[in-house]
Amino acid sequence: MLEKAGSIENISEHAAGLGAPVAVALLLCFTVAITSALASSTALLTAIIPIAVPLLLSSHVGAAGLIAALAVSTTIVVTSPFSTNGALVLSNARGVDLRRFYRQVIGYTGGIVALGPLVAWGALVLPSS
Repeated sequence: MLEKAGSIENISEHAAGLGAPVAVALLLCFTVAITSALASSTALLTAIIPIAVPLLLSSHVGAAGLIAALAVSTTIVVTSPFSTNGALVLSNARGVDLRRFYRQVIGYTGGIVALGPLVAWGALVLPSS
């Protein structure tokens, strides 16, 4: 549906036109991590790869490194209580203070969202650029 509406092409052209391709790759990694914390990782990954294609075609960023970094950034946040896995963990927690546990999971997820994409980008995109 996004493709038919032209959204993927529009977003990808804007992303590629921002300049510094390595910085845009980092921005994409953070974007998918934040979004994936609230949505399906698999569905998001299938939408973000077409957005990254113009960036890959118009720059020296390595395709394998960027795709791997996007995949890591997307799936590393599955601990979010808003995702399926995180919700299952919360619903099956026994013998703990649920409010405290929820806050801990939210804090952990926030840390992963803040650090995961940066580490994935640094380990996978930078060496291939």
